[in-house]
Amino acid sequence: MAKHSSVAMALFRKRWLTVVALLVMVSVTTAIAFIVRASLESSCDCRLYATNQKRYNASPELTKPIGVAVTQSPLSFMKSRLVLLVSHELSLSGGPLLLMELAFLLRGVGAEVCWITNQRPSETNNIVYSLEHKMLHRGVQVVSAKGQEAIDTALKADLVVLNTAVAGKWLDAVLKEHVSEVLPKVLWWIHEMRGHYFSLDYVKHLPYVAGAMIDSHVTAEYWKNRTQERLRIKMPKTHVVHLGNSNELMEIAEDSVAKRILREHVRESLGVRNEDILFSLINSVTRGKGQDLFLRSFYESLQIIQERKLQLPSIHAVVVGSDMTSHSKFETELRNFVISKKIQNYVHFVNKTLTVAPYLAAVDVLVQNSQARGECFGRITIEAMAFQLPVLGTAAGGTQEIVTNGTTGLLHPVGKEGIMPLAKNIVRLATHVERRLTMGKKGYEKVKETFLEHHMEERIAGVLKDVLQKAMEHQRT
Repeated sequence: MAKHSSVAMALFRKRWLTVVALLVMVSVTTAIAFIVRASLESSCDCRLYATNQKRYNASPELTKPIGVAVTQSPLSFMKSRLVLLVSHELSLSGGPLLLMELAFLLRGVGAEVCWITNQRPSETNNIVYSLEHKMLHRGVQVVSAKGQEAIDTALKADLVVLNTAVAGKWLDAVLKEHVSEVLPKVLWWIHEMRGHYFSLDYVKHLPYVAGAMIDSHVTAEYWKNRTQERLRIKMPKTHVVHLGNSNELMEIAEDSVAKRILREHVRESLGVRNEDILFSLINSVTRGKGQDLFLRSFYESLQIIQERKLQLPSIHAVVVGSDMTSHSKFETELRNFVISKKIQNYVHFVNKTLTVAPYLAAVDVLVQNSQARGECFGRITIEAMAFQLPVLGTAAGGTQEIVTNGTTGLLHPVGKEGIMPLAKNIVRLATHVERRLTMGKKGYEKVKETFLEHHMEERIAGVLKDVLQKAMEHQRT
């Protein structure tokens, strides 16, 4: 997630409309239970866009109101084109989910889309099954990573999108002698910021593809410098594409009734009051995402509040993305820290989930605490801003391109040096309600200006046109 990550907003919307009708006939308590169950039990992800065939209908005269123009997608030129999407894995992490969004956007304009998962587990787990079923339901063809069908599809495709640096290993392993035929029509979508991805085993073909697409300027610059200095290779033409929130997520974020109901339910399930102030980190629980440093900052903020004898509602830390079934050492460290500091009543662990919208509706501040070089982009950041949440983020990676320090949130250093600054920022927003609300509104305004679905569609459309043009020029020569 943050990369990203959630419930399918389209499915939520349908159920929400049903609930509105039921509100007339049933008690409020029953209605609340039904709404929340609809959002929490959906097998889809809020980052996975709804099929756009409703908005970009092939026969708009059958559905549009009289006098209302149907918006044409910036991606409409992809109609009837064959696109092969290659992902290194199929999981709830940001990269695969972003590629699925692209798949659904392309299907929505009538493109033929095939999907390959290079590192598919031998035994299909619930997540893989659910996501593959979702793609098949949307008309995306799922192809085996190996074999003649994969080769034939790659050769016939108008466009091949490799997702993440790791997906590069698929080229030699499967295409073999056909690699040179496919490279001129490859768009390489890179999300990684970690140094160990700079290996020729992954990216030796990178200079020869039609183009690269990266989620932030800082990541693009990092890749340009590292490939030259470490690998002695040059990046292809590189396009920076900031992501955007889906229309479906925005509908929820802008629906005050839906947000209020979700807020009440989630807070009740956590055992916190409406007036309590919730700071949440929503991300996979790994050391790189900084949950350990966040909890240390949160503990220090409690100490500051106590020392200054500040009169505040209770503040709570909500860590969404937990997974005790994995029994990871890091997860155990987090829980042991909470116990050792006797703050169990103020820290809440929530299992990793397909739904983030209820938690964005329920909390007051998002903490984006990714370490080292930070997030490549950090999808959860713009989703939180859509819900008018201020963001406390690390001054690293793509977060700096999203959060305006002092206006839409507050930035702090990475590493241990950031513990006390983050603690002070937590106290600052906890004690200044107006500042918290103003930052949230400014963040929402920035989303409306820059980070909507149609903004992302336009940016991606420009990239795809450029790559297709290069592919056709190479074919002619």
